[in-house]
Amino acid sequence: MVLLFSSPIIKNLENALNGSAAKQRIINENIANADTPHYKAKSVTFASELETQLSANKSDSRHFEFTGNRNSRVITAERRGGDMNHNGNNVDMDLEMSEMAKNQLYYQTLVQRINGKFNSLKMVVKGGK
Repeated sequence: MVLLFSSPIIKNLENALNGSAAKQRIINENIANADTPHYKAKSVTFASELETQLSANKSDSRHFEFTGNRNSRVITAERRGGDMNHNGNNVDMDLEMSEMAKNQLYYQTLVQRINGKFNSLKMVVKGGK
């Protein structure tokens, strides 16, 4: 039974859900610090996760090797550029709200997809009923 849940599709969906949750935490932090003097907005990148997945799925010796910290799945960095507020803060509430809406839709889509996978597994276990 454990093998059913070690599916690469379910694992990838789990990683995507974790990444979306991390992005939501950063967006929340940015919004909470919108009035904090000299606070620099942060963003999340998933480059190391991409490298890990690509390296793990390497199927040909001619594929490029990726280097970097493979333990770090989500990278948080200060957002460069953007307008500074009067207090040295660069949080753009319009951008944060837009990113939050996109991330919520992405998360909901992932949840629906993983629910579909589990419903398929449930149907198989019940013998197609």
